[in-house]
Amino acid sequence: MGLFEKIFGTHSDKEIKRISSKVDEIEKLEPKMEKLTDDELRHKTVEFKQRLADGETLDDILPEAFATVREASKRTLNMRHYRVQLIGGIILHQGRIAEMKTGEGKTLVATLPAYLNALEGKGVHIVTVNEYLAKRDAEWMGQIHTFLGLSVGVITNDMDTQQRQEMYSCDITYVTNNELGFDYLRDNMVNDKSQLVQRELNYAIVDEVDSVLIDEARTPLIISGQSGKSTDLYRMCDMLARTMERGTSDGEISKIDAIMNEAPEEDGDFLVNEKDKHVMLTAQGVAKVEKFFNIDNLADPEHLALQHNMILALRAHNLMFKDKDYVVKDDEVLIVDEFTGRIMPGRRYSDGLHQAIEAKEHVKVKRESKTLATITFQNFFNKYTKKAGMTGTALTEEEEFREIYGMDVIVIPTNMPVIRIDHEDSIYKTRAEKLKAVVDDIEASHQKGQPVLVGTITIEASEELSLLLKRRGIAHNVLNAKFHEQEAEIISHAGEIGAVTIATNMAGRGTDIKLAEGVPETGGLKIIGTERHEARRIDNQLRGRSGRQGDPGESKFYLSLEDDLMRLFGSERMITVYNALGIPEGEEIQHKTITSTIEKAQKKIENNNFSIRKNLLDYDQVNNEQREIIYEERRRVLDGEDMQEVVRNMITDTVSSYVSSVCNDDVPAEEWNIKELNQTLTRIVPFEKIELTKEDESQGVQHLISRLQDEALTLYDEKQKEFDIEDMREIERIILLNIIDRKWMDHIDDMDQLRQGIGLQAYGQRDPLVEYRFQAFNMFEEMTHAIQEDTANALFHVRVETKVEKEETPEITGTNKDEATKKGPYRRKKAKIGRNDPCPCGSGKKYKHCCGRGK
Repeated sequence: MGLFEKIFGTHSDKEIKRISSKVDEIEKLEPKMEKLTDDELRHKTVEFKQRLADGETLDDILPEAFATVREASKRTLNMRHYRVQLIGGIILHQGRIAEMKTGEGKTLVATLPAYLNALEGKGVHIVTVNEYLAKRDAEWMGQIHTFLGLSVGVITNDMDTQQRQEMYSCDITYVTNNELGFDYLRDNMVNDKSQLVQRELNYAIVDEVDSVLIDEARTPLIISGQSGKSTDLYRMCDMLARTMERGTSDGEISKIDAIMNEAPEEDGDFLVNEKDKHVMLTAQGVAKVEKFFNIDNLADPEHLALQHNMILALRAHNLMFKDKDYVVKDDEVLIVDEFTGRIMPGRRYSDGLHQAIEAKEHVKVKRESKTLATITFQNFFNKYTKKAGMTGTALTEEEEFREIYGMDVIVIPTNMPVIRIDHEDSIYKTRAEKLKAVVDDIEASHQKGQPVLVGTITIEASEELSLLLKRRGIAHNVLNAKFHEQEAEIISHAGEIGAVTIATNMAGRGTDIKLAEGVPETGGLKIIGTERHEARRIDNQLRGRSGRQGDPGESKFYLSLEDDLMRLFGSERMITVYNALGIPEGEEIQHKTITSTIEKAQKKIENNNFSIRKNLLDYDQVNNEQREIIYEERRRVLDGEDMQEVVRNMITDTVSSYVSSVCNDDVPAEEWNIKELNQTLTRIVPFEKIELTKEDESQGVQHLISRLQDEALTLYDEKQKEFDIEDMREIERIILLNIIDRKWMDHIDDMDQLRQGIGLQAYGQRDPLVEYRFQAFNMFEEMTHAIQEDTANALFHVRVETKVEKEETPEITGTNKDEATKKGPYRRKKAKIGRNDPCPCGSGKKYKHCCGRGK
């Protein structure tokens, strides 16, 4: 804390002081609420809703509403909100982030603003990091809301459309961030309003907000379908990667090399930069690839896919590790969340990396996917009218929360002072020495009955430590991504006398460790960290598992100079200091220089990760603007708006575009290319034959455009007479939806390809982001023209003998970059159209290859 903060207090202190009078008001209402009967207390909900309808605001009724929830909680759960929990509730209602230490009852805090905001009838989403917590909290905390007459829902992965609609229509809905995001994307792919599941995005309370909005923000949500690419190339590249030799250099140019203008020496077939997670082929490696695939020049544009796949195969073998980054289960590669240690079913690495890992692990290589819909968590959560979050650790990321989400972090004081002892880090020269020291410490604590929770970064490390403890005969439990089904059970015993629990990352676990009788006398729960994480928050999460609600406890981290963080980001000076002190083998060193170097390394990585997320957001911002336009148009069609005017404009715009492309007032009328116009425009608008009139020749291109536009609209009016008016409006709606969806999905995929190659613009001294915006704008313009043209074409050629009806909600299987299938939005009712005829949807394909596929 700086001198200024010591004198004037922190931002959090000032904000808490500002709302303390409101908290006093809530506390004063407690005796009054205690006197109410259950029915009278329940009736408060009706009273509050009426007061809001009469013009009062949520802030006006906040003290009484919070006091009502507090009393209902006492009666249903026998839990009374502490003063600090009331403070947290007000901060959440204000749309900010409440940082509350582990064990301070964040789950109970959320009931206060959830109840208050649900009174408006617009819905409240309480967002959790996993389904187990969503179900637990809905059943547990839902008792308060149900008692007060509000409806409570929970969304689970196995629910169908109707169940989701019921759950989202509840006053308060508990849901995971992934389900929420995917439901939003799916809602923008449905073909009928009755298939929508979500209401407006009104107010979200995000539990473990740093995990959801920071850690998971590097991966966008993607719904994908199968592409037609073969998977053979992945297997061939994997075969070659196994025979290639890794070079000793990391490919980085040192300052001295840069000054001397010398390139680093290359050896081996490829170089690996572990810091930046890059792989590059050496000249020797390029020659090997060219020989293996029998090609002349790997750098030729036609071999870009091969070059990309070869790098992916090398990355899979040298930077992606089994039981750390992923596990193999039931002949499938499953990603492990690096921040929580949980398996993420359905998630797949993008850009072909997942396929490269599948080839490496000899499991079935699934086809690459084509993006159908995508959004980042940043852009999704910014769609809420109001959002708030709570976590045990957010202050280190406050800058990012402010810049990206417009939310500040308020640190809420603990209900009881924290008396946990946080020891200095112990550092050893080698990993083996460190592990021996960890096991010695565990054994000593275990012998005196003190429970120990050991945090490891990888599954592999947790299993290695488990083996060492077995050799010493120490009974213990292992909690990692492989066994997370039993995690609640394992955690519930972690605070018992003599318990030893090994856990991969504890962040976002959402379960408290309660101390058994007699444990405080042994010193409370002991936390041992076997390695520092890249993010300081995760280390703090681990420490925070001990010392809840004034319990005793201690924490200590054991490190070695061979740990990834030290090896990649520790300075040479640190190793020099260590050697200068002449520490004998097996002895620890505790030195402030080393501790501060580690903190600097963590800050460096945090800043780097922030840059990655910011960069992702900058690019997605372009997509987001376009997404908003398309989804808004889609919603207008779904809401049943009359699209006739839109369609007529599309027809006139198409005519204008085609005529302008071949006719120009700068040249005489006899030089206008009317022949080409007859070949192109008449394929869309069924003119008999386009011929110039004397008026066209004398009055110019604009007269020709106006005349053909009028004729086109007359032809369209004649086409409409073939159908009932209602049928025609429905046909317009269905065709518009189908074409918008098809073109938008192709556009997303094109944008994906553009994004992957845009970095090369930097070599031409151009800003890749500026170029991306420019090209994306042009591509969007082209897409809108294509939508107009295809819609006009389809409507002019729709035939009365074919009845087209809406399909049910697109059935999407799979989640992030998963293999997914989507049923087409049309099906044929009566087969009065030949299978080889053009499809009436306007795709240009034969009926049997488009909407009539499989019929």
